[in-house]
This record gives sequence, C-alpha cells and structure tokens, in this order.
Amino acid sequence: MARTTGKVHVVRVTKSGYVDRQGRRRDYSSAYLRRTYREDGKVKNETVANLSALPAHVIDLIDAGLKGTALVPAGEALTITRSVPHGHVAAVWAMAGKLGMPGLLGPACRERDLAAALIVSRVVAPGSKLSTLTWWADTSLGRDLGLTGVSTDQVYAAMDWLAGRQDAIEAKLAARHLGAEANPGRMALFDLSSSWLEGSHCPLAARGYSRDGKKGRAQIEYGLLTDPAGRPVAVRVFPGNTGDPAAFTEIVKVTRDKFGLASMIMVGDRGMITSARIEALNTAADGTTLEGEDAYGWITALRAPAIRKLMADDGPLQLSLLDQQDLAEITSPDYPGERLVACRNPVLAAERARKREDLLSATEKLIAPLIARVAAGRLTGADQIGVEVGKVIGKYKTAKHFDVTITDTSLAVTRKQAQIEEEAALDGFYVLRTPVPASQLDAPGVVTAYKNLKHVERDFRHIKSDDLDLRPVFHRLEERVKAHVLICMLACYLTWHLRKAWAPLTFTDEQPPQPANPVAPARRSPAAQAKASRQHDEHGHPCHSFRSLLSHLATLTRNDVRFAGTTATVLILADPTSTQRQAFDLIGTAIPMTLK
Repeated sequence: MARTTGKVHVVRVTKSGYVDRQGRRRDYSSAYLRRTYREDGKVKNETVANLSALPAHVIDLIDAGLKGTALVPAGEALTITRSVPHGHVAAVWAMAGKLGMPGLLGPACRERDLAAALIVSRVVAPGSKLSTLTWWADTSLGRDLGLTGVSTDQVYAAMDWLAGRQDAIEAKLAARHLGAEANPGRMALFDLSSSWLEGSHCPLAARGYSRDGKKGRAQIEYGLLTDPAGRPVAVRVFPGNTGDPAAFTEIVKVTRDKFGLASMIMVGDRGMITSARIEALNTAADGTTLEGEDAYGWITALRAPAIRKLMADDGPLQLSLLDQQDLAEITSPDYPGERLVACRNPVLAAERARKREDLLSATEKLIAPLIARVAAGRLTGADQIGVEVGKVIGKYKTAKHFDVTITDTSLAVTRKQAQIEEEAALDGFYVLRTPVPASQLDAPGVVTAYKNLKHVERDFRHIKSDDLDLRPVFHRLEERVKAHVLICMLACYLTWHLRKAWAPLTFTDEQPPQPANPVAPARRSPAAQAKASRQHDEHGHPCHSFRSLLSHLATLTRNDVRFAGTTATVLILADPTSTQRQAFDLIGTAIPMTLK
C-alpha cells in the first residue's frame, strides 16, 4: 500500500515522574508529526517527523493548519475599520437611564432623543451646539442614537420642545425630591447666580451685579432650587438686572402654584429673603394671609446693620452670650414671632481680620507712590490728585475705611481706625432668623439648614465652570437661552448622582464627619485626606477628579472589526481596566456594547 495515503496529524506526548541521577523530578514533553493509515484492515501510525525541537507556537501553527484552519499573517488576520470612544458616554447614558431621565423629559420621540443626547453631551464634553454636532459623529453616542447627520435646525427644534416641557419636568423632580416622603423636613434651598452673554440682541441681556466678575458685560441671572442635599429641582432665568428678592418671589410662586407644595421651608441668603418678601410670602393674591398648611416658613440671615442694632444699647445680642458657646438663641421686639439664632465662628473671625488687614495694606501700598509724587511736586492740583487717587483707592473695595485729604499741593490718607474696629467687632458673627418653631427645628438645625446653601453654591460651580461650562451664553432668542440653562440644570442633576456614585474612585469625601457643633467649620474625613495626600485609594488604585475619570472611561473604545475572508464587521470592546469595571459596577450596570 502506498505510504502517501492517510492523514497527518500532530501528537504531543508528556512523560512525567522521571527522576534523574541527582534525584530531581523532571517532566518531558515531545511532539511528533504522525501519519495514520489503514493496512490489511488495521489502523497503523507512522512517525513522519520529530517536532520536539521546534518552538511551541510553531507546533501549534502546524497543528492548526493540519486541522483545516486557514492561516494568514498576524497583521492580516483582522482589520479594525473604526474605533470610537465609548466608555464615558455609555456610563453617563446608563446613569441617565437609571434615573429615568428619558421618561422624565417626555414621551418617546425624535426630539426627546436629541434632548437627552444634549444633556449627556453636556456632562461628557460640554461645548457649543455646533461643536457637539461634530463630536457626536466621533463617539458611540452619535451612532447608537442615530445622531449622525443631525442638522442645527433639528437641534434647535429639540431645545424648543424641551423648553416647552420645563414645567412638567420640574414638577416631576419636585415630587421626587421635595415631596413629604423624600423630604420630611419640607425644606428647599434657593440661590441666584449670573453669567455673561456674547452678542447684543438677547431680550434677557441686561447689566447688573456680576457674580462672575465680568464688569460692564450684559448678563442673565438664573435661580436654582434644590433639595437640602443640593439636588437640582428647578431653575428660572431672569433678566440680568433682576434683584435677589424678585427672583425669590418668583420661585415661591413656582413652588406653591405649579408644584403644588405646601408647608415648605425656603432657605435663602440675607440679600434674598428681605422683610418685604417675608411679608408678601404668605399673602395670597386676594390679600388674605395664608395660614396652617398653606403657609410657608423660611430661614435667612440678618445684614450687618441689623446685627449692630441688636448689639447697641444693651440690646438682646451681647458678646458675653457667646463667650462659652458658639450659638445662642435670642428674641427681639423688632422681630415678633421670630426666632433669632446668633452664631460666632472664631475661625471665620480670624480669617476676616487677616483679609481686611491685607486689603488695607495693599491699598496703602498703591497710594504710597501718589503721596511721594505729590510731596516731590510731580503731581499737583487738587483735581488731578483726586483723579489719580480715585483710580487706585477703590481697587480692593476698602475706600470706606480711609480719610482722604487733598489740596493743590498735598495728599494725606489715613485709616478710619474707629470704623475699622467697629466692623471688626462683628467678625465671625452672624444671626439667623426664622419663624419655624423650635418643636419643628431646633437652633442647631436652623444653622445646619442655612449652611446647606453651600450645596447650591457647589452646584453653581459645577454648572458654570467645573463640569458643564454654561458660560458664556451665545444664544440670542429668549426661549433658547432658557432651554440652554435647563439643559445645564438637568446635566447638573445627572452629575450630582454620578459624583455620588463614583465617590470611591475620586477625591470626593465619601463620609464627611458630622460636626458636633454646627457652627464649626466643615472638616474632611481622615480617609479623604489620605486619598488626597497619597493620590491613591487604600487598595493602591489611582484617584481621579470627576473630569479625569470621564477621560479615563473614554479610553474604553468600541471597535468595528472585520476578520480576514469576511465582509461583515463585528463590534468588540477593548478590555476594560479595573477602574473602568468598577465605575460601571458603582452605577449598577454592566458595560454595554451599545447604548440602545
């Protein structure tokens, strides 16, 4: 029989347990190329070659080839036709779904998909609407939601659709976070901020007090309503010259009339809840006074002149009250039916004293060259001297603390020491006022509620700069400006939950200590301090900022792969890092191949 017939295959033989002369146990492996054939009705084997001397991967290739596998060079086995960032949009989209964001926005439609994509994009890669359109094509978000080829007109139509549903969206959020079940204290926080606009045709644009330090620029103002933990619930946009009290009046109407919430306690700063607004707070449109469950409570703080009045002429607020404690509750006939909670923070007092002295010294340093010029005769004339002094004395907002005497040939600038000492006596002091009875909220609770306004300030930082880049505003139409701010508010709501879920991966303090004294400054926990100093968590994994964590998640790509000899493409994810796996575990979802 011809020996060329039969099948050739690879056989591996392993011999274990062999002991050599030195008593060492050894295992031996051999590989042979054998031919199997039939002769006289019997199956026989013939060793064609000993492959043992070949590298293991070469033996594997021979074995695979004999078994029918078509072998191609490694570089030609597959082709990655496209690779797009996927992990960051997948994580944010998953959190949006977990929070019910699509259903919150409204019924399923093309506009809802675009609006949801705008909110997710604002979290992941904040930018202008035109840059967002380009960015969609470079991520899995655009492909999975069918956003490639979307026009600017379609985006603006989605923004208009979203703006028309603002009241319904916010009413759902209010029921979710301000209702009695989720918020038994029936408390809401409100504060006002501003951002400047580019362009000159927006009807909301006006010049007012800029909280961004952009003097002389037209701006808008927007008020943010949150629950006590700082979750955004509603936002309202106002002309740039709107005062805090007017904004507060508007948000109370929204909360009471549109959200249907009764017996709320509104917390606002001293410039917002004024005496006039307090009087109007529980006055109905027909002039009657609202009482019982329809009445609203409030917590705010007194301004410095009102505090001085309480301290004058042996008034109810005496410094000796706070010698042994940082908090004392007092009453005053000037505030009938109200509780006054006086607080003193010694750390804040020291910081304000230091800052005041630094600013006074800096102002004197600016004025010193002018005094020298006048003394040398290089600057003369009372009018010219006054112009030069006016340029510098108000730079650090300390002009009120200086006496300035100007003649044609002299300039004298001295501190108003008595006035400075009078102001310094109030350093670290603040007085809170509220009609909420002690049986409902004790004095430490009042202080804690007022200090919770820091959560709204944190939301403004996230909205304006840290995460969502709301400013400057480029839209011209009033409804588009309101839609832009609404998108940023909803993105802030999404960011709030992402930051909380991802706290173990970031520098966020997971369990900040609750101070025994509510007046005392907030402290970071030892675990958070350790993360900040080591830049790693207790397991040695690197800590991230929120933004850097999103950047790291973006390295989890989704690849379109085409294998040799085929025309179809297969979606394959890059192997996730341990941090990327943990990020998805913390939001309670597996890493999805597609968003829909």
